[in-house]
Amino acid sequence: DLGGRLFSDTRLSSTGRVACSTCHQADRGFQDGIALARGVGTAARRTMPIAGVARSPFLFWDGRKDSLWAQALGPLENPVEHGGTRAQYAHIVADSYAREYQQIFGALPDLTGVPRSAGPVEDRDAASAWQSLSPAQRDDVTRVFVNIGKAIAAYERRIEFGPSRFDRYVAALTGGQPVDGVLTDDEIAGLRLFIGKANCTQCHNGPLLTSNEFHNTGVPPRPGLPLDRGRLAGATAVLNDEFNCRSRWSDARERCAELEFIVTGDHVLDRAYKVPSLRTVAERAPYMSAGQF
Repeated sequence: DLGGRLFSDTRLSSTGRVACSTCHQADRGFQDGIALARGVGTAARRTMPIAGVARSPFLFWDGRKDSLWAQALGPLENPVEHGGTRAQYAHIVADSYAREYQQIFGALPDLTGVPRSAGPVEDRDAASAWQSLSPAQRDDVTRVFVNIGKAIAAYERRIEFGPSRFDRYVAALTGGQPVDGVLTDDEIAGLRLFIGKANCTQCHNGPLLTSNEFHNTGVPPRPGLPLDRGRLAGATAVLNDEFNCRSRWSDARERCAELEFIVTGDHVLDRAYKVPSLRTVAERAPYMSAGQF
């Protein structure tokens, strides 16, 4: 419940007009239907839908985060998404969510002397204010920030896909029931290609119709955007992430197999992006990492 309220709170941004739900809109499958995400500025990639992400080992198109709670923190400090600072968010929690926070995470730290805007971000004033804090104050603020991410992740883990005509077709087929009229003839022909000679299931497999892997399928870059290395950069970023599975903020430091066996530096990762789920895909145009199609 706390995570759901934080997910929709526009105060968690530099402008007071952007929330997680601004881009992840419930009535659009928790995405926004535009090519490039728009927060306080315009991002260089497409908003990813978040239904079913509880089962994803890496998050974002490049997999630069390895948990849902760490993923939730990225946009909050990104200058073109939420554009705020972790001290700002800690103060908002203390001002508006103290009771709920303390029921879950324990006592809030004393934020006396902590500026309303401070954090390890690109904004020079906020970064300077962050450096002026003592190590203990920075830890106190960061712990509240991390717990914001964990609350949002708890909410997002409950977002799932509903049953589809495809599920009804499979259930009828495997249960020996009539399948007439569940899918059209064209859809059945497409399904035969999908699981047959088109080999789509090499990447789009399993209940979520994704392998959760990263591939360069030859999709052209979107003109006018900075060079985007995809997984090649993302794999290095997650290993160096302040909030990765092995960090002191993680609750799972002894169970980080994905990091143990991560591949980095391989040229095949250049411009490789996460395979998205195909569930509800008809409702999620435009497609690919930057809405190219």
